[in-house]
Amino acid sequence: MDSTDIAPSSPSAAGLSTLRFRDRRGHPHSFNKKKKPSISSAPKSTHDCRRRDRGGDTFSSTPPRPPASFSDLPFDVLARVAAPFDVPNLWAASMVCRAWRESLRPLREAMILLRWGKRFRHGHGGVRPNPQRALEYFLKGAALGSAPAMVDAGVMYGEMGEKEKAMALYEKAAEVGHPVGQSNLGTCYLEADLPEKAVTWFRQAAESGYARAQYNLALCLHRGRGVECNLQDAAKWYLKAAEGGNIRAMYNTSLCYSLGEGKPRNIPRARMWLKLAADCGHKKAQFEHGLELFISGNMIKALVYFELAKRAGETAASNMRDLILQSLSQTSRDCAMLSVDKWRPLQFHH
Repeated sequence: MDSTDIAPSSPSAAGLSTLRFRDRRGHPHSFNKKKKPSISSAPKSTHDCRRRDRGGDTFSSTPPRPPASFSDLPFDVLARVAAPFDVPNLWAASMVCRAWRESLRPLREAMILLRWGKRFRHGHGGVRPNPQRALEYFLKGAALGSAPAMVDAGVMYGEMGEKEKAMALYEKAAEVGHPVGQSNLGTCYLEADLPEKAVTWFRQAAESGYARAQYNLALCLHRGRGVECNLQDAAKWYLKAAEGGNIRAMYNTSLCYSLGEGKPRNIPRARMWLKLAADCGHKKAQFEHGLELFISGNMIKALVYFELAKRAGETAASNMRDLILQSLSQTSRDCAMLSVDKWRPLQFHH
């Protein structure tokens, strides 16, 4: 009779008869003191691939494959992958392993140069603005492979009127996948009357999530420049750019919903995006939102938006502002102007 048919006479016997273990792979199995191992009818070659005893030795007809290691990536591949990284991502990648830390050392040095370049360009960090020194730092960072440094150096060359040098730096940044470099290169091609190439780079940057490129791509699709006119696709990219914080795209999205271009007509959504664009500082949106408030009878708020639009340079807002001022008391005027003085553009976070 097997031991499992005998009622255990002590707690220790009971434990042995029911105790369960887990093997190295985590699979449960029962421990039975008197149970004999069964002989399998599987061929010997199958047994050779199984674990033999508690030592865990394995026998296989093929040699084991070494585990994959990201540290084995060639330096040029790693540098190309990390070139568009911002500072937090670059430091995180540097902590993966010693090989990455050593390989990414030039890019970390480039980031330090980039920071100093920004300080000298904008006069931050206790230094005075010095465009020449800023450009020197950007170029040194670009020489070490930093795509953000390439872009900043390209922007400065563009401001200096040296468009060929700017375009060359944008192209280098674009080739390693930097979305700002791709978008700026697209703008260069658009200014050079090569809209097909511009659309190609705008699309790459847009698909990476860069809001300005999404807006530029939407404009090309809307106007049929460098690509066939497609109002549905244009409205789609306007909306993506608006959701990404592009103020002009917010205004154009409101027009799409208001006019039913590329999207079903939806007045509430049109008003929502118009107000958001106005609160972010778009002068036409401020004027048009002021008109909506004027029509609805909210004169004080209408005056606020007309005054904001006037100060931003929207000439059409002046007449409406003067008209409302004539109909309000001095107290209401002062209240509206105080609101204008305290107003700050909405910082849109996506």
